[in-house]
Amino acid sequence: MKHRLLLLPLALAACSQTPQTTGPAPSHIATAAATPAATGSASTTGSGLLGQYHWQLIEATDSKGTRIDALFARADKPVQLDFSADRLTVVNSCNNMGGGYSIRKGRLQMGPMTSTMMACPDAALAALDDALAQRLQGSLELSLQGGGNAPRLQLVTDSGDTLSFTSQATADTRFGGPGETAFLEVAAQTVSCNHPLIPGKQCLLVRERHFDEQGLPAGTPGAWQPLYQDIEGYTHAPGIRNVLRVKRYTVRNPPADGPSVAYVLDLVVESEKVQQ
Repeated sequence: MKHRLLLLPLALAACSQTPQTTGPAPSHIATAAATPAATGSASTTGSGLLGQYHWQLIEATDSKGTRIDALFARADKPVQLDFSADRLTVVNSCNNMGGGYSIRKGRLQMGPMTSTMMACPDAALAALDDALAQRLQGSLELSLQGGGNAPRLQLVTDSGDTLSFTSQATADTRFGGPGETAFLEVAAQTVSCNHPLIPGKQCLLVRERHFDEQGLPAGTPGAWQPLYQDIEGYTHAPGIRNVLRVKRYTVRNPPADGPSVAYVLDLVVESEKVQQ
């Protein structure tokens, strides 16, 4: 018996093109990955550099130097800002939040923030959303500190609140260019696989899926085959079948015993509990 927990077909339509590729090879799903684009230099206050990193909140104080506790409701999941060309997305808030932005003369100009309207089960999470909405609005002083592979971002509101963020390179930055979007269905149970370096290894059992522009299944799924590597950002729960939207990257100069392709989780599109 199967019990459907979650189905989000509309998320599939966000992709303008679904790769039409073959099924997995013994060590990975074989496909021609997108050619990595060179990472160009960017202004220290430009969206180009901001978009190369995930920005995680590490410190927040008001004008008197007092820590803003409301912004740290999740010790294991710090508030994160992700910048695209013209949109800022907040990660690890209770509701999904985001808004348009621009950068002018060293200041971050925020457009109206939008948010889903889910009820937050924890009062601290509701307070987190409110605290973020209050501060990510209007015009904020923006500065980037340090350099190399670990710049830091600082935002200062007109009221004197200071938010400091550490950086983590995005997958596009780490792998040297945009990945290719693909959909993988992950079976509810793992399988024993013959790994030369890990005796008794359990592998994910996966097959490639295809969807049309409306998010409806299209074509014939690929063959089920073990995946001899992890999917970055994905943790498998036994008994749960998932359909994942992933980014697939070519690994430059992989080690002799390592895969030439990397998979990074983008979205869990569908999740279903399967009873044996």
